[in-house]
Amino acid sequence: MTDTVNQRDAIVEILTTEGPLTVRLYGDTPGHRANFLKLAEEGYYDGVLFHRVIKDFMVQTGDPDSKTAAPGQHLGSGDPGYTLEAEILYPKHYHKYGALAAARTGDQVNPERRSSGSQFYIVTGQKQSARSIEQSEMRMANDVKQKYWMKLMKENAARIKELQAAGDRDSLENFRQQLIEKLEAEVEVPTLPQNLKDDYITLGGTPHLDNQYTVFGEVIDGMETVEKIQNAEVDASDRPKEDVKIISMKVIEK
Repeated sequence: MTDTVNQRDAIVEILTTEGPLTVRLYGDTPGHRANFLKLAEEGYYDGVLFHRVIKDFMVQTGDPDSKTAAPGQHLGSGDPGYTLEAEILYPKHYHKYGALAAARTGDQVNPERRSSGSQFYIVTGQKQSARSIEQSEMRMANDVKQKYWMKLMKENAARIKELQAAGDRDSLENFRQQLIEKLEAEVEVPTLPQNLKDDYITLGGTPHLDNQYTVFGEVIDGMETVEKIQNAEVDASDRPKEDVKIISMKVIEK
């Protein structure tokens, strides 16, 4: 992850065919901030479509190929020819309603979780229940414990094979219990900050994306425009049947 630097937040106005919206770019995600400002000032985003729109989830844009796309053409693979180093600052920045985040390819081909050089999405999501938040915390805890358990298995593979080969079930079970005790003693189970819980319950969002994608800003005005976009009628590829596009961007403050 890129070292954070003390930069000011930047403000950008985005005019779309559904209306205007204004975003704040976080100063502590400097790589994404600088890249977004550069592309905005160059007019890179002018004319790009919102090519992937999923109601109660998010709206995505930034594919340069969409500027000249034929009706029904599948989109989503275009970029400026580079990716950005991940700047995932969870739980400081998370997928609350209105969050601005960078799209990327999946972990299978992108284990470093590098961001697309231009594609981004704005979160709409849904309001979460207290129970769903509790389940999210449980999943986080289980994931952390599972990763640590696999680490212990790898580190102690030789000893485990030795006991298995000897057929010493009692010693094997005792050793397993020792590893469980080690896991419980050494693993700190993460909990969600209260402000994050409150936002997901009262505002909504997509918590299952947290800690996986770089959140580098948020909408500070114009979520009614985003709501209009997410309500567009879409085809089987989640592309709006009638083009919804970015007309222009204007940097207000940097």
